[in-house]
Amino acid sequence: MAEPINTTQDTAKSNHAEVALDMMKFIAVQTGYGKASGQQTGFGAKGPISPEQYADALLELYARCKKIVKAD
Repeated sequence: MAEPINTTQDTAKSNHAEVALDMMKFIAVQTGYGKASGQQTGFGAKGPISPEQYADALLELYARCKKIVKAD
């Protein structure tokens, strides 16, 4: 016999992941998260960050957002 498929749980996980992704995008766009800022008070300007560092920062932010919406 075929086992019943639990689509409710899969859908809930998918919805949590989508919420976390939307939250990550909003935070990243609004705050410039992960991008090097031009000038910080009292400190010299940081050099541009590499694409790998920027991607790592965004992945870290996404993981934090997933944790907040309990999508783990």
